[in-house]
Amino acid sequence: MSDMNRRTFLTIAGLGAIGAVSISGRPWGLQYAGAAPLPTSGAGTTLEATAVPLGTSGYRKLGAGPGWPTIVRTELAEARNGREDRRTALASLVQLTDVHLVDTQSPVRFEYVHPFTGSAFRPQETLTAHGLVALVHRVNALAAGPHTQRPFDAVVSTGDNTDNKEFAELSWFLTALNGGTIVPNTGAPDRYEGVQNSGADLYWNPESPIQDMYKKAGFPEIPGLLGAAIDPVTSPGLRTPWYCVFGNHEDSVEGTVPSGIPPLDAMYTGSLKFEVPGSPEQAKAVDIATKYDPGAIAGVLSAFTTPPRVVTPDPTRAPFTPRQFIAAHLDPANTGPGPVGHGFAPDAGDTGIGYYAFDIAPGVVGISMDSTNHAGFVDGSLGAAQFRWIEDTLLAGSSVYYDSAGARVSQSRSDTWFVLFSHHTSTTMDNLVPDPANPTEPRIPAAQLVSLLHRFPNVLAWVNGHTHENRITPWAGPTPEQSFWEVNTASHIDFPQHGRILEVVDNADGTVSILTTLFEADSPYSVDYTDLSALGLASLYRELSFNDIHTDPVRLGASVDHNVELLLSSGR
Repeated sequence: MSDMNRRTFLTIAGLGAIGAVSISGRPWGLQYAGAAPLPTSGAGTTLEATAVPLGTSGYRKLGAGPGWPTIVRTELAEARNGREDRRTALASLVQLTDVHLVDTQSPVRFEYVHPFTGSAFRPQETLTAHGLVALVHRVNALAAGPHTQRPFDAVVSTGDNTDNKEFAELSWFLTALNGGTIVPNTGAPDRYEGVQNSGADLYWNPESPIQDMYKKAGFPEIPGLLGAAIDPVTSPGLRTPWYCVFGNHEDSVEGTVPSGIPPLDAMYTGSLKFEVPGSPEQAKAVDIATKYDPGAIAGVLSAFTTPPRVVTPDPTRAPFTPRQFIAAHLDPANTGPGPVGHGFAPDAGDTGIGYYAFDIAPGVVGISMDSTNHAGFVDGSLGAAQFRWIEDTLLAGSSVYYDSAGARVSQSRSDTWFVLFSHHTSTTMDNLVPDPANPTEPRIPAAQLVSLLHRFPNVLAWVNGHTHENRITPWAGPTPEQSFWEVNTASHIDFPQHGRILEVVDNADGTVSILTTLFEADSPYSVDYTDLSALGLASLYRELSFNDIHTDPVRLGASVDHNVELLLSSGR
């Protein structure tokens, strides 16, 4: 594989007939009848505590609630007693996803469509850098998996690392993960120039007494917030090697509009920012155009009956291309804890190939997929060449596989466990619009990828983001050994702002377990609004995200999507 471097009992309804789910009476950990508990340390994770609202209605501050237990999910394999005494840790890794570092002052944003698409404006979005720095602090403090105590082998960020594919946002992301000081500001060096001091009722204006639609929902007035939000913030950088995955927000304008749509490219570095449309109908027209008819955007904007705001232009707001995104990771100045390129191959800046394989740990290989579609739009798919490469990579690391007709094939090769990573999920990979850079190449939907993964008994999991939701899905294969788990984790811009730890263990009984544990950023659940320190702003970032008028409780997921042990038949 030399080319791999390219790089208490509780029954839960709905988990199927395999049965019971065990939880411990302790604050954390797994426990089974007749077996000793796992040597688990849940400190700093949601095994120990979780953010909960104080009060029952209106705008609410947050406090520390009880930790969540680890639930055993047995849809795909039996949980055998005593395995905690037999098991061996194979890998320990961290998933970060959808951090969405936002240049909130960019002229190319459509905040005014948030009544129709809530993610267009978030009251917490000026604080994304502070939130990510607090998340980096947490990963460093944890340092190892809570169940196995194996030091983290890798951190994987599964896309939407930036919000609007700007060089400024990319610089903040790389600095946050590698270490250094971020100035989360563009345009004028001494003031904020964005919608949150526009005086428009449509947005939360934190430094103004105006009773905007957010203040009417209970949002506070916080003098000095916007000035503090653009002050420098220093990140320690990760202490673990990290890898990067493409998201649609690294490929398309605002994650949906393909590049090259006039006049957007010129607007990025220009001085005119549309903050308020003349009517809700004009805002709705932009919303429809960005989702379904990007070519109509220029005409819709030209029809606006309200003048744009004049802002300070900034060349660092220029949009990057996928090749430039890769090249920035390959720049030795951005190596940080490594590896060089953070997974991208040395020539990927020239080829534009955004997918690669990498060694997570001995015998455990990660496959990073690029599920974006250069044609734009929110959802993704795979190109046929990438799909063939995935198949070839799996074949190269498999002693046994199933052919397309379902026949079991053995080959004289050593077995490798595989964990796949992508931004998009099995429910969001049906965008089959031809890639304008390669219009004759077929696009591959999620269903074909699932069928491919079912052919390989050594595929453990497909880990992804995009939906901003915690959801874990069992994918049962034709035989138990052909099954795998899909692990989808919530974003770090919308509440609940989680990251996820995944520990892979061999139970030495014909099964493998993936132990997943959610964690929150290293910031207080609540601070006084006069605390405008970096830590205080990171705390406020979480609080505002919970109270966002567009927040969706579904994103939290259910208990079976949180801290879980996922059983698989190893076939060994």
